[in-house]
Amino acid sequence: MALKPKKSKTKTLPAKSEAGTKRALLRVLCIVGPTSSGKTLLGIHLAKKFGGEIINADARQVYREFDIGTGKPLGGKRTAKGGRNMYLFEDVPHYLMDYLPPSELLTVVEWREKAMLAIRGIHKRGHVPLVVGGTGLYIQALVDNYVIPSVPPQETFRQAMAEKTLPQLVELLLRLDPQAKTLVDLKNPRRVLRALEVTTFSGKPFTSQKIAGKPLIDTFLIAIKREREELRDRINQAVEAYVEAGWIDEIRRLQKSGISWDAPAMTSIGYRELGTYIRGECSIEEAIERTKRATWQYAKRQITWFKRDKRIHWVKDEDEAEKLVAKWLKARGKSDTSKH
Repeated sequence: MALKPKKSKTKTLPAKSEAGTKRALLRVLCIVGPTSSGKTLLGIHLAKKFGGEIINADARQVYREFDIGTGKPLGGKRTAKGGRNMYLFEDVPHYLMDYLPPSELLTVVEWREKAMLAIRGIHKRGHVPLVVGGTGLYIQALVDNYVIPSVPPQETFRQAMAEKTLPQLVELLLRLDPQAKTLVDLKNPRRVLRALEVTTFSGKPFTSQKIAGKPLIDTFLIAIKREREELRDRINQAVEAYVEAGWIDEIRRLQKSGISWDAPAMTSIGYRELGTYIRGECSIEEAIERTKRATWQYAKRQITWFKRDKRIHWVKDEDEAEKLVAKWLKARGKSDTSKH
């Protein structure tokens, strides 16, 4: 569970312009990696150190009221400042966090468009944009400016697929797109159906439809390296801490408020597994164990995804990350604000 870091007294100064550079790309720091690796705390630390504002790149943290199980920095609040809606935590603005109704679906294209708007605004204020999260497709779509085919929802197709079980949908998808086994959450009916829908109506495998466009941003990517056993232990501890903090009560409250079990937010890892206990389908111990297993499986897919990107700088701790970021910002024309 994300803990509150100590407040920094660092004073933020506006970013310097990149003299002599025509149409310089916007600088963006990305903190990526698998769940429970420490992205949240690292992002907040670096934002305070270098005068940054955070853009959420976690597909679950976009949803309102889904707080404990998504790993949002607890204690933050929705607020409006200077005409900007944000999630404010420890005086660090977070955008694209805690704003979307649980029943709505946010596509990769929509997330990227909103992220770019936030990046431009942060730059105008002379601050450093930090994109923080583990949803690999969000990150890659932004960094590589992927041109993703737009396939609108096909209601007739979805109605026909509604008659099939999840294993049947997975079988159909893998038959058309074998690579989906490592890139799609095959336990999430919504994601499986969407991948199958895009594959069917575009005529191309869902996982092969990413075409890099002209770069929009100058990116520096960082991830905290964790040994697998350490990461698995951190995941197990986080799940137990979330449950102790009231995760099950949160799910009960959400369900009683009218949010259906098949709403996009409710099909997230952990919410769907603990839902089986709430509906009386298994014991609390089994539901927690299922949550741990599902989270670990997701983390392994994230590791596979991010390990392929050789641009990512894997660091051992905050100090190493801070030194690399300071060097990168200096090279791009922004000095270390902590020295002013």
